Amino acid sequence: MRILLSMPPRFHVPGLVPDDPLIDLPGEEAHHLHKVLRLGAGAAVRVFDGRGGEWDAEVVESGSRAVRVRRGAMVAAAPEAGVAITLAVALLKGDKLDEVVRDAVMLGVHAIRPFTSAHTEARGAARARSGRGRWARIALASTKQCGRAVLPVVHEVAPLASILAAPEGQGILLAEPAHAARRLADLGAAPPPSAATLMVGPEGGWHPGEVADAMRQGWTILTLGPRTLRADAAPIVALTAVMAVWGEL
Repeated sequence: MRILLSMPPRFHVPGLVPDDPLIDLPGEEAHHLHKVLRLGAGAAVRVFDGRGGEWDAEVVESGSRAVRVRRGAMVAAAPEAGVAITLAVALLKGDKLDEVVRDAVMLGVHAIRPFTSAHTEARGAARARSGRGRWARIALASTKQCGRAVLPVVHEVAPLASILAAPEGQGILLAEPAHAARRLADLGAAPPPSAATLMVGPEGGWHPGEVADAMRQGWTILTLGPRTLRADAAPIVALTAVMAVWGEL
């Protein structure tokens, strides 16, 4: 994993037109450059399209009406993982999911799918109505900070059953050892898949029927050992462990 020591400020500009040298930054990015960072004409920055393209750029106009940069040479962005991992994570109490989103993006996750299950805390489900926009903003900020040029998608909150029925790639569900779960060494015995969905449950744990449903639908049941992890720590620990086994760290 690379540690980026310093880089010019980075700004996300979706829908960049090929070969167009002058770029108007969109609203929030323009505000950040002009009002927060207070950058003026001549400042060196970078722009990226969220799909893997990134370019050096120079501020040519910074004002309340418009912020415009001149695009320069394309630069090499941080490489993406060879396995496109979707992190399916149960809604958590309070703002705990905010930190999960932030750290998962930095680790290189491809997408994030929040879900509700039998033991999802009721207030967490209610907060989810406004959560997606906040999580998308956190994902963007984390993408900018860690040097990625691909912006992970944060999906709408969905019921567990819909994700179990249609995982993106190989389905892996994190569970306690009592569920006849495989260990990391077993996971590493086979070649890495091109895509996978890693699912981590809620603070209240899995309902036994949920694990049984996952097994019936072909999911791999994985354990990280006998110790109990906090629900907000488990997704990042599991993601790190699986990526390490697949040679992605």
